[in-house]
Amino acid sequence: MSPKALAVVGLLALTSRLSTCRSPGESGGDATPQKSSEKVVEVKGVDSSVLSARERTEWSDDVSHLLAPCPDQAVPLAQCVNENRPCRACAPAVRFLLERVQRGMTRSQLEAAYRARFAPDGVKNIDLDDTPSRGPSGAPIVIVEFADFECPACGAMRPVLDEVIAEHADKIRFFYKHFPLSMHPNAEKAARAAVAAMHQGKFWEMHHLLFENQTQLSTENIEKLAQSIGLDLAKFRQDRDSEATADFVAKNRKQGEALNLTGTPSIFIDGRKFESDGGQAKDELEAWIALELELQGAAPAPAPPPASASAKAPPAASAHAP
Repeated sequence: MSPKALAVVGLLALTSRLSTCRSPGESGGDATPQKSSEKVVEVKGVDSSVLSARERTEWSDDVSHLLAPCPDQAVPLAQCVNENRPCRACAPAVRFLLERVQRGMTRSQLEAAYRARFAPDGVKNIDLDDTPSRGPSGAPIVIVEFADFECPACGAMRPVLDEVIAEHADKIRFFYKHFPLSMHPNAEKAARAAVAAMHQGKFWEMHHLLFENQTQLSTENIEKLAQSIGLDLAKFRQDRDSEATADFVAKNRKQGEALNLTGTPSIFIDGRKFESDGGQAKDELEAWIALELELQGAAPAPAPPPASASAKAPPAASAHAP
């Protein structure tokens, strides 16, 4: 293979992995497949014929040994559904596992995804006092994003979140948390600028402008953005440079660190960390929200498209060295 061809292959391998801005030294591990049993089970209301013989055996093993998400129902998922146990999450959990077996997840990957999505201790308590937000206060879905205005992955996620929130305007309350990474030299000053704009009632205007101009976040350019949305520049500078603003940003960062965040964007939906399975970000967000509404009593989420239709890589984002 020529040097040019090798370079292209290397670039493709790199960009396929870039979905977040991560702190130096953080990386994911490879899961190792485990042998499943040969028993095949039937679960009421679930069509497992879409699976191959191997996939069906693996899925049968999963739903036969993973326990129901409800603490008061200490039985396997298949038993929970087949016996109509009073746990609303069992049937969605069985379908959740079936979809991920179709996607080719290994046993350890699948069990980790199940715990993250359904385990009771997966819900994190996030302090939202004084956090800028938009959307109805009584919305059934609360989305919290920890982000960095200079992070390319956050910039790529921005229009996706905006679109999803707009499509579910009556069902989502969105909160923004600052998590500036040290690898981005202008992230801290951008976060402080957003807080200063918040004090003048224009956080979201500044929020959008900072993301739209995330490659040009010098102090001078940020001040031009502040002027463009009609901020009192003297007050803006005073608030931006105040100790109170520095403390506000630091408090947000510490909250993220307490949640063991290592990169941005980090998104929580009703307290659970949203994790991408490698498909399209918007489709995965929509599926997560639909499942969350179902768990709250809404009609079941529609069946997802075939695995091959959702196997595309997420939008490319950039990673930066410190």
